[in-house]
Amino acid sequence: MPETLSLAAARRTALAAQGFGSAHPARVSPASLHAVMRRVGVLQIDSVNVFSRSHYMPFFSRLGAYDTTMLDRLAFGSHASYTEYWAHVATVIPTADWGLWRFRMDEYAPRVSARDPWAQANQQTLDWVRAELAQRGPSRPAEIEQDAATGPRGPWWDWSATKRALERLFLAGEVAIAGRRGFERRYALASDVIPAEVLAAPVPRADAIRELTARGLAFHGVATAADIADYHRLSRAEVLAALRDLEDTGIAVPVRVEGWERNGRPLPAWIHRDARVPRKVSAAALLTPFDPVVWFRDRTERLFGVEYRIEIYTPEPRRRYGYYSLPMLIDDQLVARVDLKADRARSELLVQSAWWDGEPRPAVVERIADELRRAATWKGLERISVGRWGDAADAVADALALHPEHRGRHDRGTR
Repeated sequence: MPETLSLAAARRTALAAQGFGSAHPARVSPASLHAVMRRVGVLQIDSVNVFSRSHYMPFFSRLGAYDTTMLDRLAFGSHASYTEYWAHVATVIPTADWGLWRFRMDEYAPRVSARDPWAQANQQTLDWVRAELAQRGPSRPAEIEQDAATGPRGPWWDWSATKRALERLFLAGEVAIAGRRGFERRYALASDVIPAEVLAAPVPRADAIRELTARGLAFHGVATAADIADYHRLSRAEVLAALRDLEDTGIAVPVRVEGWERNGRPLPAWIHRDARVPRKVSAAALLTPFDPVVWFRDRTERLFGVEYRIEIYTPEPRRRYGYYSLPMLIDDQLVARVDLKADRARSELLVQSAWWDGEPRPAVVERIADELRRAATWKGLERISVGRWGDAADAVADALALHPEHRGRHDRGTR
């Protein structure tokens, strides 16, 4: 392994670890989706659907267009290989990894015990939810609400308290997610979702932290302790202790990345022993704001020299780039960002703003246009229009060779 990596080599290593650089398959199969999950480990879920729900995007970014109902069956079906847990934030995880998160469930367990003031005041609610799931099996919250509304209940019952009880029991590992109907979760007792052999094999905390640290490094390829800690939201101190063990076994190899410094001193970094350092990465991809490549903003700035934030919660007059701008990856650079909206009623992909990241790169604008065409086709949209907002908007519109009626039809603030 090299003792020093250039910043460009670190970018290529990180992208290769995340599954970029290979040609899109001629046909995306379930095996293709499973392969991406092995690369990213956890899949962040987000409810925003202005262009596409976030959990669909990492597969599109790495594989190209695919049938999202295939992912729904794999991730949310009644016999899925995956479930959900708080493994970064709300994420899809392999069901086989349930025991790996026992330490986090144990941290949340006091929230459903009599030691917690809310739980103490709502024990009837917690007990009723447990009994309801035991009787009903996997259920949507609306079904539980209906039972509560029509069945016997006392003055203790409150629907918001019932929802809180479900979420607390889920975080504590008593309840698991048995798939989704649309975007609505189905809750069940963990014993009805997680195989008995997995439930019977919780991973001790130290072993889990070590395994998750090793995985975080593998998913990143090359990383600092802060990068690894963010991946699974672990304690940085515990990650550093695990890295020392992983160094002893040769899994984590210390490395210096040129340009990774703080206060004039190199940032300690590690490269996974199995990481590839390709000479080049050929890629063109739209990324979700919640793709592991960009979800830790400090790492994004160190790797790509790009300050990236989503502006969903920024008041509209203060937005610089748009409501939900997606980074555009070309080869090993983040070259631009585009604020996309799928106007399903008009069958139109709205490019509400388009911005260069850094200097304009006219040489890549045709590839950006191709990716936007691919995105429109994937979402079943017949047309693309480009608004007037952003220093890359004219170049993107020209590359798409848009008719005047599809240029400048929407500008800042249109949602």
